[in-house]
Amino acid sequence: MKNATIQSVSIGSFDGVHLAHQRLISLSDGVVVIERGLATLTRGYRRSFYINKPLFVYHFDRLSSQTPQEFMAMLKEDFPKLKRIVVGYDFEFGHNKSGNAQTLKKIFEGEVLLVKEMKCEGVSIHSSTIKSFICEGHIDRANKLLGRPYEMMGYAIKGQGIGTKALVSTINIVTLDYHNPKEGVYATRTLVDGVWYESISFIGHRVSSDNAFAIETHIIDKTIALKNPRIALQWLKFIRSNQTFEDLTKLKLQILEDIEIAKKIHRER
Repeated sequence: MKNATIQSVSIGSFDGVHLAHQRLISLSDGVVVIERGLATLTRGYRRSFYINKPLFVYHFDRLSSQTPQEFMAMLKEDFPKLKRIVVGYDFEFGHNKSGNAQTLKKIFEGEVLLVKEMKCEGVSIHSSTIKSFICEGHIDRANKLLGRPYEMMGYAIKGQGIGTKALVSTINIVTLDYHNPKEGVYATRTLVDGVWYESISFIGHRVSSDNAFAIETHIIDKTIALKNPRIALQWLKFIRSNQTFEDLTKLKLQILEDIEIAKKIHRER
């Protein structure tokens, strides 16, 4: 991985690449990602979609047994011109988390820049906080901490066929390994064949039909012919929780009401 040009790196897991992460990243030439395999906001290479700088991935399994001194020796070998390291105030590294920012200052000959805690509307910006908001349906609050709409990528799959016949047409989606929002209905944007459309989406168990878990999106006021199965969803605002309906007629009436609410949300953005 040796790079002879990078003189400063930001180090962290960067799951979410949220506003605090972006602050760290802005202060360096390159980004070192510690990949634990636990990220569910932006896993693996997907971080590169939001980081416009050289990105270097270290796998946690390789680092977990290292002493802080061994970790530093590895950095110096990989970045021979390294002069600055940027980390967050809660950064820990080395075997059993034996090192922190103060340790770095002792064992690194260059500059160690420590970025203080960042808050948004009084809330500390952490990936764990963002995940909690997403789980609770507070998607708009999660988006504020991210600095952008929460986005999930996936593929269109064949659905039940009930939507087009008895309800409204939807694209059924299987997503990759993401952190799922609370079950319910949301105002969303959907990327289809390279174009973003205003949409409304459902995520959860279809309790009024087969009880299977599903993610379905309806493109508002558009009829499109799907060519590329790759889909992306941006989650904007929670509309309502998942509900059980006695029959499909009542479900359709609720869906039509939901669509009107989603249209209002899109107009006000």
